[in-house]
Amino acid sequence: MAELAIRLRPVVEADLAMFRRFDTEPGLIGLDWSGFRDAAAPARRFALDGYLGEDTGRLMVEVDEEGVAAGFVSYYSGRYGGGSAKYWDVGIALLPEWRGRGIGWRAQMLICDYLFFHTPAQRIQAGTHIENIAEQKSLEKAGFQREGVIRAAEFRAGEWQDGVLYSRLRDDLV
Repeated sequence: MAELAIRLRPVVEADLAMFRRFDTEPGLIGLDWSGFRDAAAPARRFALDGYLGEDTGRLMVEVDEEGVAAGFVSYYSGRYGGGSAKYWDVGIALLPEWRGRGIGWRAQMLICDYLFFHTPAQRIQAGTHIENIAEQKSLEKAGFQREGVIRAAEFRAGEWQDGVLYSRLRDDLV
């Protein structure tokens, strides 16, 4: 089977339907489902800045020559070192039919390349669920290094859950 061509692109208005699905369809986003969300929020955010904010944003993951949207990557900034060291935290959400096809790790490499090229950040990090072995393998394939377990990192499914933190530095060999 030939490898699918993938690329990142800015969000367009037609993509908002996918965002609404992730906000309102239980289970569509997998373990990240945290309850129903405001279905109008994606349109408000798109009207604000097209999901290309200075400290947070999203880019669509497109596959094949027809430009089919398989999901999106997201990024938001944080700071270490008393606020002097800005880093990016990235995530990905793919529609179920596109998972397990090698798209995720390549999209995560692309978002790192994008952020390292367009910003001076030295660090990009990503967290995942401790039981999400597929995502852990994807992050490692994209050049991230496992830093460790973060205890009680999120409240999900009625209780506090552990997570795993990964990072990639600008000068890491990939």
